Amino acid sequence: MKKIAIPLVVLALLTSCLGYKELPVEYDYSYKGNFKKYRTFDIMKPAGPADSTMVNEVIEKSIVARMKFLGYKQSTTKPHLIIGFKMFNDSLRFNGYNQPAIEEWVKTQNDNIEYDAQKFNLNTGTLLIQFYDRRQNRSIWQGYATTMYGSIDFNNSRHLRNAVISILDKYRFWAEGFIEGTTVSSKENDL
Repeated sequence: MKKIAIPLVVLALLTSCLGYKELPVEYDYSYKGNFKKYRTFDIMKPAGPADSTMVNEVIEKSIVARMKFLGYKQSTTKPHLIIGFKMFNDSLRFNGYNQPAIEEWVKTQNDNIEYDAQKFNLNTGTLLIQFYDRRQNRSIWQGYATTMYGSIDFNNSRHLRNAVISILDKYRFWAEGFIEGTTVSSKENDL
């Protein structure tokens, strides 16, 4: 019986991976970001009447799962990062930046580099995810995905999860202290 169970588990894992299709993703970031110093996050809620392009349970759950995987704690009290997203049904021209890979930039953290602006023509069905540093009151990272062969179907849970995974795969920073296994007191956490 055990010999049958192991191949079934392996088969289940392989078939779950087949549903994932990495989407083309671009991202850019602020040279003021403290990417190795963040520990907590929360999901941005729209002020006033809910904007249906900024509220989606599947996207929120996917973001929360990914951030927890990276060791971040979700906190409604003074989170280090506030994560927002927006779904664009129509085509748009988007301003982004041509920058060094974020992993390379973090090694030097040279904030005297000039931003090299570039414009993107994004297809319909684009998902944008932005990270805001609450203490600095600024956007520090944004990733955006669209498909080259058609739009992201915002009514399809699998398409949404694929888009979130594709985007957040580009944000590769563990929460401060997570890998080392250190804990931070709640007093330090509120700074």
